[in-house]
Amino acid sequence: MHLRIPAVFLTFAMLPLVTASAADGTGPDKERAKEEKGAAALGLLKAIDEGFVQVYEKVAPAVVVIDSIKRPPDDEEDVPRGFEFFLDESRPQPREPEKEASPRAPKPPGPLSRSEGSGFIVRRDGFVITNQHVVADAEKLTVRLKDGRTFSAKLIGTDDRTDIAVLKIDARDLPTVEWGDSEKLRVGQLVCAIGAPFSQDYSFTVGWVSGKNRTDLLGRTSTTILYEDYIQTDAFINPGNSGGPLFDVEGKVVGMNTLINGLGRGLAFAIPAGMLQDVGQQIIATGKVQRPWLGIRIETLADNSSLRAHLTGIEQGVVVDTIEADAPAYKSDLRPADVIVEVDGVKVKSAHDLQRIILKKKIGQPVQLTVWRAGTTMQIAVATGELPIEVTKVANTAPAKEMPAAKAETLGLKLRDGKPAGAQVVGVAPGSPAAYSEIFSDDVITQVEGKQVNDAAGCVSAITTGLVTKGNKGVLLNVERQGRRAFVILNPRIPSAP
Repeated sequence: MHLRIPAVFLTFAMLPLVTASAADGTGPDKERAKEEKGAAALGLLKAIDEGFVQVYEKVAPAVVVIDSIKRPPDDEEDVPRGFEFFLDESRPQPREPEKEASPRAPKPPGPLSRSEGSGFIVRRDGFVITNQHVVADAEKLTVRLKDGRTFSAKLIGTDDRTDIAVLKIDARDLPTVEWGDSEKLRVGQLVCAIGAPFSQDYSFTVGWVSGKNRTDLLGRTSTTILYEDYIQTDAFINPGNSGGPLFDVEGKVVGMNTLINGLGRGLAFAIPAGMLQDVGQQIIATGKVQRPWLGIRIETLADNSSLRAHLTGIEQGVVVDTIEADAPAYKSDLRPADVIVEVDGVKVKSAHDLQRIILKKKIGQPVQLTVWRAGTTMQIAVATGELPIEVTKVANTAPAKEMPAAKAETLGLKLRDGKPAGAQVVGVAPGSPAAYSEIFSDDVITQVEGKQVNDAAGCVSAITTGLVTKGNKGVLLNVERQGRRAFVILNPRIPSAP
């Protein structure tokens, strides 16, 4: 469909010419110029009006309303942080009354409830993309089209790392969306949204791209490794818009509306089209998503002032926080506290930069990392592996078994000789510098300030020496923690309470 949006800008560009041509006129000429100016302004408004109508009419037939029948969880705290606003606000009243149970009877299952979300058709044979949180735990899914037809939907697959899901309905020759290029999307561009906020189906709103590459909206509080690369928009998005398209003035989908930060704040976030297409195509083809990974948890050096103060001599890069057990990086020479500055010759300044580059690699593909370590730059080769479905979660709690007696102590750390080397933590004094620095029982300290330690006494000696050199900046410790490699900064001072 041809859109008339360009005519808007043509009309707008002509306005100064119309007004200038009669600027010096008098009498009838002046009145005629005024009428022409008014007509040109009205024409501009009509062109804008018609442009929005056309873009809505192009996209709306491919947008669907998803009706989900769920049984709410007993524990509302299980709802993922950040998604609860969509889920809670789109949850209508129960379909059937809850019967009061006797005090001694087991608690019956919660009543079924109905909620609505949005989605859009990406293939003519009935594949629909939406958010995982729209369809999660649903006992029944129904998809309603713009023309009023309804279909039972089958869940093909989901990806909890991006909050993307794919449904399939038994239909043919359906209208589909046209994809746009989210990589070329610019801040300041006009974008539109269609969805079903508060059960008001096919609501149309308009706004601008407020930002790109937004990260760490959910990742910092999630136990799951998330892939966040959101488009920020001030288009009016409400609960029920989840899963609906974000599209440009040509009607091309550039994202999927996913998150908001409070009602009426103008802070909405969409998953970019590039990620939607990659994940969606994999789910359609295989029912799952495969990704390359190095097996490291990372952070941007520039975002951590205390770490920058400790790693003197470098200002930008990506810090290796943790190396996962048996991951590709675990088998390489990479160490915790290394700062990655390049991948295959391409500079990386943020964790997001590094993540995007690795995700474009193939599983098993070798990569060359340029790494800064204690003032020295080196090359480290790592071959990517396949990201496992579950990455081992480490509980930062003291082990239940009784720990052996300590042979050396410092700053609240109780240590014994490690096997075959290092210093094993057998206790951490509550409220001590070691506790504040998040060192845990059963950690094994392998290095202090980059130097190997062989036993408990050697570890204490190295910490003491390091404190003389580093002072209040603390001492960098490399530790083995339940199979993982990580680092901590042991600070001799405990910050005072505010």
